[in-house]
Amino acid sequence: MAGVPATLSASAAQIGSFLSKKPYAPPSWATHLSPMPSHTFSLGHFPTPIHKWNLPNLPEGTEVWIKRDDLSGMQLSGNKVRKLEFLMADAVAQGADCVITVGGIQSNHCRATAVAAKYLNLDCYLILRTSKLLADKEPGLVGNLLVERLVGAHIDLVSKEEYGKIGSVALADLLKKRLLEEGRKPYVIPVGGSNSLGTWGYVEAIREIEQQIQQSADTQFDDIVVACGSGGTIAGLALGSRLSSLKAKVHAFSVCDDPEYFYDYVQGLIDGLHSGLDSHDIVSIENAKGLGYAMNTAEELKFVKDIAAATGIVLDPVYSGKAAYGLLKDMAANPAKWKGRKILFVHTGGLLGLYDKADQLLSLAGNWRRMDLEDSIPRKDGTGKMF
Repeated sequence: MAGVPATLSASAAQIGSFLSKKPYAPPSWATHLSPMPSHTFSLGHFPTPIHKWNLPNLPEGTEVWIKRDDLSGMQLSGNKVRKLEFLMADAVAQGADCVITVGGIQSNHCRATAVAAKYLNLDCYLILRTSKLLADKEPGLVGNLLVERLVGAHIDLVSKEEYGKIGSVALADLLKKRLLEEGRKPYVIPVGGSNSLGTWGYVEAIREIEQQIQQSADTQFDDIVVACGSGGTIAGLALGSRLSSLKAKVHAFSVCDDPEYFYDYVQGLIDGLHSGLDSHDIVSIENAKGLGYAMNTAEELKFVKDIAAATGIVLDPVYSGKAAYGLLKDMAANPAKWKGRKILFVHTGGLLGLYDKADQLLSLAGNWRRMDLEDSIPRKDGTGKMF
């Protein structure tokens, strides 16, 4: 097709292929995994680009490249899209008329789920965790909440204390029971879309990376680095990298729970696909949660600002920002570990989460000034009209 880049898949170039349901055929190296999805919905703009990322102060000979999964869409952006392609296909196949999912008040996953549901004419019910002080108040329209509420998602707020006591699974089951009593047909998507079915999203992403590498014969990656918030993304990347020709070492920076929790959780996901692998063998997980989930130090926010100013890449403060911060800290502390390596950093999106940090970022952001206009400058004809 004239004007379509060679890297764009034939299906993506066809009118009507976006939002379409299609049969799924796994990569040849993943055909032994089961259960295998039968279909997916095309919800993202793939392949997402990979390009050189000129980060400052890298160890000698080290290269960092970036996989721009933040560019997988606008309202439906980031890493959650890849999981939802499989999860939404399953929801529709099961005859659901609505979906339920759970997350923090600024959950990127919940926002992506709300948009995906509406694309497919499903209602969406979100259980959002917030502070005890705010659980009974109007949540506002900041960041991800703006998109969720514009697309008509039903929002139930719970406090962090209630969430901790009851748990995400029981909360979703409670809402599911109420919807069933109303005659609805709900489909529950776990936190972050991170179950064994959702894991296929990043198994498929490895095939995409593999194809991009094949088209650029001079580029190979020693390491893949990514943030970890619910476990599904790192499970898919680690499993895919081990099984495929990539064989890159996967490094995850956890932004909420401790590494041991995620080793166990990832083990459950890959056991659910009958992989026969050990999570400790396929991924290295380090703690990058700092003050806690979705909480940032001034130093972390300054890092996000400095990277944006230096490279043009805007990281989110909850996931990729903490992962990149953790990576560069580790490089500074252990330069020999990273010296001469080619690293692929996966930007998992989450730009809307920055709006929730606007007050904290104000003192760090770029300067502004009132333009100095001299009264003596004559107006040129045609340039002073107001339209």
